[in-house]
Amino acid sequence: MAQMLIGGEWVNSRSGNSIEVLNPATGETVDTAPRATAEDAREAIDVAHAAFLVWSEWPQAKRADVLRRSVELFRMHEKELATVLTKEQGKPIREAILEIRRFAHTIEYYAGLGKNIRGGYIPQISENTYGLIIKRPLGVVGAIVPWNFPVSLMGNKIGPALLAGNTMVIKPAETTPLTDLRVVGLFLEAGLPSGVMNVVTGQGSVVGEEIVTNPKVRKIGFTGSTEVGRRVMASAAQGIKRVTLELGGSDPMIVCDDADIDDAVRAAATGRFFNCGQACLAIKRLYLFDSIADDFTERLVARVKKLKVGHGLAEGTIVGPLHSATQRDEIEAQVQDAIDRGARVLAGGERLRGDGFDGGHFFAPTLLADVPEDARVASEEVFGPALPIFRVGSLDEAIEKANDSIFGLGSSIWTNDLNRATRAAERIEAGYTWINSAQIIYDELPFGGFKQSGLGKEHGTEALDYYTETKSVVVSTKPTSPNVKQ
Repeated sequence: MAQMLIGGEWVNSRSGNSIEVLNPATGETVDTAPRATAEDAREAIDVAHAAFLVWSEWPQAKRADVLRRSVELFRMHEKELATVLTKEQGKPIREAILEIRRFAHTIEYYAGLGKNIRGGYIPQISENTYGLIIKRPLGVVGAIVPWNFPVSLMGNKIGPALLAGNTMVIKPAETTPLTDLRVVGLFLEAGLPSGVMNVVTGQGSVVGEEIVTNPKVRKIGFTGSTEVGRRVMASAAQGIKRVTLELGGSDPMIVCDDADIDDAVRAAATGRFFNCGQACLAIKRLYLFDSIADDFTERLVARVKKLKVGHGLAEGTIVGPLHSATQRDEIEAQVQDAIDRGARVLAGGERLRGDGFDGGHFFAPTLLADVPEDARVASEEVFGPALPIFRVGSLDEAIEKANDSIFGLGSSIWTNDLNRATRAAERIEAGYTWINSAQIIYDELPFGGFKQSGLGKEHGTEALDYYTETKSVVVSTKPTSPNVKQ
């Protein structure tokens, strides 16, 4: 059985209870992890609170050195970590390797900022007075991590939090704790002091609730659904805690009549079906100009029908299973709702059964045409391998429909017209817009959602602002006597 980390020690829950971690492709048990109690979480918070007094006094460059040494270990253990990730999450091994590399890059990026957290100096703000702007860490940070990208999304919180001098209590998703535990163990090997980072496994209603409400936790970094994000924000508000929320999305992709069709088709297929469509930041609504809609759709259907679905460790697998039976049931219900309202299935549309699929949560990559605007796949977040296709007559119509959503996470436009691209970038209500580019996140750019897709920023130097306090200091000096020698 895997163990959780509290105060530099690998421990079981004081309750003795455990959680089975199941392989989404087979239903078989991969391992078990402790089902922690609120008391376990409280102990981890207390340990992190004590460790903060030491870690926050370390020079930034010294903290960065620990992050840098950790990255070397992640890369040494890349294949091992990716294999565990595939087994517990379900994604193809090639995607799991990409996730481990994405995580390592994020930690490396923040290690590179080790001497760049700066305050400020304001001379002569009044007579014989100057001002200082001090940046200081918050204290204990709680990180609540989802199951779809359990490692890379944990890294989005670890990098800025640790570099800024905070200590952490991390709660992995109940169904994907194993890779996170192994990764954090490598931080210890790299010299991270005991208690600086703690990992408590268990239920969100128990462990997560203690992290969100405990007064010693000063900041919550949460990635997950908008529905749960609302509850986290409401609970955190009782203690006036800082929150960073990366929530749901329904990203529009607009393809204009002057776009490079082949490139856009490839981007649509990858952007929708990567990780079996289980991503907040993914193409979930496709808007095609009328004049190119038929050609584009024909090419996309042909490409999607060639995607190989299977076990994540099987050679050639492009699309793995959905993470759980609940996820499969949800996507199945959303697709059926669209069909019942008159949508046409162009590809997929059903769960996969038979040899190689028994025991797993498989659903065929699905494309839907003639989808009504009030269908669930148009109005809700679709967290699975289904993509609705809509026809539009103009860019203004496409942008209006793209913005007709409670979500505003990512977006993309494909056009060779600079004016169109600029208009879309300025008017689409989303935290990220890609122009003629696949949906790839960069550590150098801030990432966060508009509207109900989130609050605050991850990535970039901007993320450090959400893990530090800004304090103003006023210093009054006596005037120097002209008779005093300098």
